[in-house]
Amino acid sequence: MINAEAIERLRQEGERDGIQKIVVGAIIERDGKVLILRRSPKEFLAGLHEIPSGTVEPDEGLLAALSREVHEETGLAVIGVRRYVKAFDYLSGSGRRTRQFNFLVETDDGEIRLNPAEHDEAIWAIPETAEFAALNLSSETRACILRSPQCSL
Repeated sequence: MINAEAIERLRQEGERDGIQKIVVGAIIERDGKVLILRRSPKEFLAGLHEIPSGTVEPDEGLLAALSREVHEETGLAVIGVRRYVKAFDYLSGSGRRTRQFNFLVETDDGEIRLNPAEHDEAIWAIPETAEFAALNLSSETRACILRSPQCSL
């Protein structure tokens, strides 16, 4: 499994790099497919496809935030974190320097329940297919997904 101390050091590195906002993202795979969410029309970056992700609260650990965000955005419970995949930086809607740490996670087999204020569609997509290529994913998110083990199927 994953070393929680090493994960928390990632956050410290981000702070030393001048990162102002920390976000976590979850790559959730089932049967060779990855869960992709589409941002709702009234959200910042409406229509963008993304993995479940969200802001780490002050004094909240990265892995705790990961579990919380997955549950809030999908209704699924994280039952394990398989590995850290990679991070990428971007400017948030408020112009803050943001770093998103992405993890390959295991969840329960529950039904997806979206918060319609945040996401209006959930898609199970097979990486490296035409359907996946057609999704409106950022290049950074696409690269994270393609670095995950399920892409070697």
